[in-house]
Amino acid sequence: MSGPDVISAALARHGVDPERLILEVTESRLMTDPDRAAGVLRRLAEIGVELSIDDFGTGYSSLAYLRRLSVDELKIDRTFVSDMCRSDSSAVIVRSIVQLAHNLGLQVVAEGVEDEQTIQALGDLGCDMAQGYFVSRPLAAERVVPWLAAFSGERTGTRAAG
Repeated sequence: MSGPDVISAALARHGVDPERLILEVTESRLMTDPDRAAGVLRRLAEIGVELSIDDFGTGYSSLAYLRRLSVDELKIDRTFVSDMCRSDSSAVIVRSIVQLAHNLGLQVVAEGVEDEQTIQALGDLGCDMAQGYFVSRPLAAERVVPWLAAFSGERTGTRAAG
């Protein structure tokens, strides 16, 4: 049984809507065998699973392959995000990735957001979600629901990502 078939069977067995599952694949892993990866991602998308490319910007991916991949979201690697308010080149890279992703109809998650200045800059760029210690430190499972209830999500217009 293939990976997508195993995932499909597990979702069915547990009664989980496939759209509730987001699978992350690192950009570098996708590039080890891009043709095979494109086929697997296409099959997962057909099932209805959401797909995200993690650590985007570090894996030497070709824009031609990005265009062919059935993904829903790009996660900008923290090395660019954490430095974007101090480095013009990192800011340009983040802005370019946000624009590229939006032009391709993809959501964008910024990883490594650790301060108010960065989350504000990301909000100004139209970044869809932020992930990092500024949003929250890792939480025990029993603390997630109370945290979500207390989180306003209105700090800067950028939604938190888990």
